[in-house]
Amino acid sequence: MDERIRAKWDEFAPTYDRSIGVFERLQFGGGREWVCSRAEGDVLEVAIGTGLNLRHYPPGVRLTGLDFSPAMLDRARARAAELGLDVTLREGDAQALPFADASFDTVVCTLGLCGVPDERGALAEMHRVLRPGGTLLLLDHIGSHHGVINFGQRLLDRITVPMIGDHQTRRPLPLVVEAGFTVVRSERLKLGTVERVAAVKPSV
Repeated sequence: MDERIRAKWDEFAPTYDRSIGVFERLQFGGGREWVCSRAEGDVLEVAIGTGLNLRHYPPGVRLTGLDFSPAMLDRARARAAELGLDVTLREGDAQALPFADASFDTVVCTLGLCGVPDERGALAEMHRVLRPGGTLLLLDHIGSHHGVINFGQRLLDRITVPMIGDHQTRRPLPLVVEAGFTVVRSERLKLGTVERVAAVKPSV
């Protein structure tokens, strides 16, 4: 992972929640609930950030959160304490998850794959650590199928990718299938700029 990008996210951590607030309401509203309500068993959240998903998980899940930014993890740790939740938090790279094969029943990643340099590698790692029959749950902003909007996103890429490694025009869904998952549900929203995905790692 690029140390310069890590430093940028560490710097961004104290203001992240406030900065994303408008987008949470207008672009991603209901997305975290959609994803987290489907999680069960031993859950790994990749790119947990400041822990904005924590309050949306159902009771009884055993949650492990991973992020490459220590400052973001500090925020997540404080949020978990405020909510009275027992969460295991670890620093690590989504492209090389520090967990054994078949360790989790569910893997969650919200607004994270857009910032991973090698998204294919990250999805392969998510597939590896899931148990057969386990569920992958994703929420992300993606490249719109509307030409004018996509053009604007590509222009924005020129700013956000060098600044914090955040890609505007990716679409993980085809790569989820390529990684060996079976997609059971997907929803594309907000003029094609947001997608929610639920997929399963086949049992055989």
